[in-house]
Amino acid sequence: MKRVNGLNKLQVLIVDDEWNMRNLLRIYLIKEGITTKEASTGHEALSMLKQHTFDLVLLDVMMPDMDGWQVCKAVREESSVPILMLTARSETKDKVHGLGIGADDYLTKPFEPEELVARIYSILRRSIHTAAQQPVKNVLTYPELEIYPDAREVHILDTAVEFTLKEFDLLTALAQNAHRVFTREELVERLWGNDYEGENRVIDTHIKNIREKLHRAGLSYNPVQTVWGLGYKFELPGHHV
Repeated sequence: MKRVNGLNKLQVLIVDDEWNMRNLLRIYLIKEGITTKEASTGHEALSMLKQHTFDLVLLDVMMPDMDGWQVCKAVREESSVPILMLTARSETKDKVHGLGIGADDYLTKPFEPEELVARIYSILRRSIHTAAQQPVKNVLTYPELEIYPDAREVHILDTAVEFTLKEFDLLTALAQNAHRVFTREELVERLWGNDYEGENRVIDTHIKNIREKLHRAGLSYNPVQTVWGLGYKFELPGHHV
């Protein structure tokens, strides 16, 4: 597997309660020149994430103390570090759930080492591309709502509100293109790229989370509108095109 420019000397946190799996993942990644640290429980992983900076987290779903979904949600409350979830469960609803709570990708066991490495590099390419993109505006200003694309901040009624990485990207994409209708497929491509193979209904979960956070923060209107049969758009009250 050819290394991606600028992606060497990476540090990855491996989170799995099975020593054999952690060891196997460590061997795969060391062959790629990637440095690893390991956590055998969800609580240990959260502690390590507070103490160290990682480029990516490989997160097993089925663990005894905290499952991967609980860990993912806890991480997303504090960090936007890319997360690749690993599981023996192949059900689409599980993948949608994982992506909906903030995971960046989902790989089903068993998998080939080449596929694992390819997924890691794909996630990191998207992460670097997103960070390098120039914002359309320094600030998107709407009634009671301000979005700062470069700082990745959302302020509602002058108070900062936390959004996950994907929630922020989705809200910003809609807000930067007010009135334009996006299909779910278009939004999936913006958030995950062309190589995403999952269910596009994951967008609905993110939209639901965004609306709930906007409402809880006191926004007096819902700017993220459903266009039945098509997709979603960002629309202010009284503005129609």
